[in-house]
Order: sequence, then structure tokens, then C-alpha cells
Amino acid sequence: METLLFDSDDLGLTEAFLSRAYAGMRIGSSDPRAGRARIRRAAMPSVSVDELDLDFEMSYSVTPLGRICLCLVHEGTIQDHAFDGVKDTFGPGDVVSLAPPELPYSGRIRNARYTIAMLDTDLLAQVAAGAPGHRPGPVRLTGHRPHSPAAARQLRQTVGYVRDHVLTAPGLADQPLVASTAAQHLAAGVLAAFPNTASTDPTATDRNDARPTTLRRALAYIDDHAGEPITVADIAAAAHVTVRALQYAFRRHLDTTPLAHLRRVRLAHAHDDLRAADPLDGTTVTEVAARWGFFHAGRFAGLYRSAYGHPPHRTLAG
Repeated sequence: METLLFDSDDLGLTEAFLSRAYAGMRIGSSDPRAGRARIRRAAMPSVSVDELDLDFEMSYSVTPLGRICLCLVHEGTIQDHAFDGVKDTFGPGDVVSLAPPELPYSGRIRNARYTIAMLDTDLLAQVAAGAPGHRPGPVRLTGHRPHSPAAARQLRQTVGYVRDHVLTAPGLADQPLVASTAAQHLAAGVLAAFPNTASTDPTATDRNDARPTTLRRALAYIDDHAGEPITVADIAAAAHVTVRALQYAFRRHLDTTPLAHLRRVRLAHAHDDLRAADPLDGTTVTEVAARWGFFHAGRFAGLYRSAYGHPPHRTLAG
């Protein structure tokens, strides 16, 4: 996991830092006594979450980021934010996508405290591939605001969940399965919140390919690679079919999804590890859960109790 801190009242240093941390940009302030910029970043592969506090007015002009960039405003305002014919103003409670990854943008920040969450664009395609019938290819957001207030609230919770339960937990984000699961969790939240180009219509060929042999190949791959940060696209490739056909096979024959099955397999491995562990050697439930990609102790305990009828700490205790 990467951490980064910045604290300065020098506008030139702030511009240089922001250009390194995000993309090339120019900033300015009408106040010659520009205030202090405080920035804290926590990052793992594919995802970063930054907390920014700018106690002055600052204009910005930013070159394309090349990533999905979400902004969650807590205090103050971001005014005249503009890209490709769009102009908007954001205030406390707003959740927005700042601009398409390939476009520049500009605007003004006025005494604002906000969160920036950035994720790699290919994460959207990986997660959309998990949707039944998604056609392979890049996925784009078609709007910069969520489609409803409820969707915005849910996305705020998702960003906070990844930040508070993964990125601030020492060593947790360094677990490969945790990093992969958390990144896909955030990408799924983005797709659920914003209008996008993901398509979910299966074809006749996909339906024909959703055979028991497809399912057997997929199940074997999951069993052999459950300890690795695999995606739905990886499973489909191993089964020699499209992701749509894979989804359809799991729905037709098992009434579930590939990722749900993968989670059950990982839960079984965690159960085996808890049974084999000696609590006297310092092994903890949290450690075993993280090893298998479960980064929220409460959710892991709930899944475990549903599957095995008792909490995981009882298994560990023997």
C-alpha cells in the first residue's frame, strides 16, 4: 500500500505536487496570501483515495487524468467545473465524476474539503463483465452525476468502506485478494451509481455455449485458482467462452454467478484454515479472512455463520 502526505501554504509547491499526484495542471489564486493545502493519499493497485482540504480559493486547469476520478464534497464549493461543453457547481453532499478519463477539465475550488477516489478504467470493464450478458469492450460513464440521490449515497458509502476498512488498515491492502476484491467492489459501486455503456443482452451463441462442459471447466479453474486475484474474464477465458456465456451457464445450472461461487469457494478455504490453525500461535480470524479476500470482519462473520452455523472464532478455538 502507498501512503502520501502533503501540507503547504506555497502555491507553487502545491501546483508541483498536484501535477505529480494527478496530472499536469495549472492552479492560481486571486488572494496573494493563498492559504494552506493539506492532502493525504492512501493507495493500492488500481485504486487511490485522497482527502483534500484547501482553505482558500483556487482555480485549476487539468490535463486528462487517464483514470476514473470521483469527487465527494464535504465542505465548501467547487464552482464552474467544466469539460467538453459541461459546466456544473458542486457542494456538500455531492458525488460526481470530474471528467471522462481522456478529457481535460477546469474550475474553481472555494474553501473546500473533499475526497478524490481514482480507479483504473479497465476495472469498469472487468466488473461489467460480471454482469449477465455484458458485451466485452471498454465501458464508459455517460453522465457525470449519479442517476439518483440514493445511488449517490450508496457510492459515498462504498468509497468510505474501501477507505476505512482497507486503505487505513495496516497490511490489509497488501493482501492480493483483498486489494482485488476491494477494487472490484468500488468499480461495481461506480457502475451502479452512474449511467454507463455496459450492455447486458446475451446472444444466441452465448446461450448455446452455456453448457455443462463450460460450467465444469469454469468450476475447475475456480478451484485451482481461488487463492489468486482472478476476475470473471479470467474464468471465462479458462472455460473458452465469452463472459456472457459463462454468466448464463452459472445461472442456468447453479442459479448463481461466477463471483458468488468464487466467494463460496474462498469461504470454504477460510473454514479449512481456521480448522487447521492453532489459536495459541497467534492466528486470528481477521488474518485468515484477509488471506481469502474478506476485508470486512463483520461481513465475513455473517457469511461464515450462514454457511457453518456458528461464528468463525468458535472454529478457530477448536
